[in-house]
This record gives sequence, C-alpha cells and structure tokens, in this order.
Amino acid sequence: MTHINTLDPGASPLDYYGFELRRYRESAGLTQKQLGSIVYCTGSLVGQIETARKLPTLQFSERADIALGTGGALSRLHELVMRSQLPAWFQQVAELEARAIEICTFHTHLVHGLLQTKAYASAVLGAVERSDLEDRTSVRLARQRIFEKVEPPVFWAIVSEAVLHQEIGGPEVMREQLAKLLSFENDPRINIQVLPFSVGAHAGLQGSFDLFRFPSDPTIVYTEGYGSGHPTANPDTVKDCSLRYDHLQAAALSLKDSAELIRRVMEERYGEQRDSGGDPVA
Repeated sequence: MTHINTLDPGASPLDYYGFELRRYRESAGLTQKQLGSIVYCTGSLVGQIETARKLPTLQFSERADIALGTGGALSRLHELVMRSQLPAWFQQVAELEARAIEICTFHTHLVHGLLQTKAYASAVLGAVERSDLEDRTSVRLARQRIFEKVEPPVFWAIVSEAVLHQEIGGPEVMREQLAKLLSFENDPRINIQVLPFSVGAHAGLQGSFDLFRFPSDPTIVYTEGYGSGHPTANPDTVKDCSLRYDHLQAAALSLKDSAELIRRVMEERYGEQRDSGGDPVA
C-alpha cells in the first residue's frame, strides 16, 4: 500500500494526480473528509485517490477543480491519468486517436471501443478477466472524450453485419449499444456503415484494422492481436489498407441503409418480448 508521505509524483500520472490533489486540498485548508463532503464522496475515497490506490473519475475531477479553485488542472490531468492506465501496448494507439484528424475503422466482430456503451464495454472486457472491471471500463470509455474536443476527428466505422448479431452482454445491453450507434445518425463527423452478409467475399477478410490520418504526419495503419498492437507507417501497408478500405466502403450499405438495418436488428432481435397481455416477459 502506498503511504501518503512517501508518494512519488514522478512515479506515474496517477501518482502525480494524487500528489497534486493533496497539495491543492491542503492549500485550501480542507481535510479529506471535508473535501469529500463538498464533492459528494467519502473522505476515504479522497484518501485512496491521493495515495494512487483509486482512479479518479472525470466527475470527481471536475467537482474537485471547482471546490479547490484549480482552474481545471485536475480535469486536464484526468485524461493523461486514464490513458496511462491502458495496457502498455495500447497506450500508443490512444495517443494516435487523440492526435488524428480522421480515423477509419473496420471491425468484423465487435463495436469499436470509441463507440461502445458502458455496459457493452464491461461485457467485452469482462469476458475473460473480471478483476478491476469497473476501472478498466472507465479507462476505455475515457478515450471517447476525443469527440468532445473543439476540433474532434472525423470518424468512419465500417462494421460487419455479424457485429449486430453477436449478442454481447445480453439483449438489453445490445439494444442500448445499437441505439447508441443510431444516435450518431445525424452527426456528420461520426459515420457508421454496415457491411452486409450478402456482400460475400470482401476486401477485409484478413481481419479488422484502423487507419489514422494526421495534418502533416504519415498515415498509420493499426492491427491488433491477443495482447499486442501493431501500428505501422510502412508506405506499402498504408497503400494496401487504404485501398482495401475504399473497397469496403463501396461494398458497405449507405449511411441511411446502414441505420435502417441497425434499427431493424435492434427491434427484431433485441426488442422486448411481450406476453399475450402485452407485458414484458422476464
């Protein structure tokens, strides 16, 4: 257990956050319990965050910023803290997501992490390992803050129709997830196309991949294996995957038809089942 008096602010972004929170709190003349009562949590939780034993939430950071008059310092630091908690092999990808002006993704079996709901993300992350699941889920969802930037990236997602039918977390979780995909229907920066089963053989049969484009840096192709990620700027790979993505977009349903298919699957496959009296079946 990390002791508050020996906390090293240089050990990690989480340790630095805890060190700064403690410094701001003490400068304000507040105890942990007093700060907790102001930001609607326990003094014990404040202590756990100060000693890098608990991840701060964005809500906690925003409330603490107001209570301690930090000028938003903790909220700004929160993004770095959450990114540092990603698996080491994925941290570079999160940085690519944060810097890119355009992200193009193709997924064959699940919804991309930047579009996942909390329940869906939890079900995916908890499929094999359930320890620290709440924190790991929060870390994944924190990546979605890139869409809140003043100039968010343009995001194109092509998903296999199989993604809509792969029941992850149960019908209720899938209804919520597909409803979230539909919520972007009128957002010109977040575009979702479905590659239907009927297309047969296609340019993405080798698997999922992402393309990251930047104002001046080379385009990056990212593929993923079990516990490892493979970003590359190799011109031949980038050219090949860019061409494949063009073909996938041409083969996929239009944005309008994709939304209609998502809505149909949500209603027909994951809609509430009712008995003869019209009441939901448990």
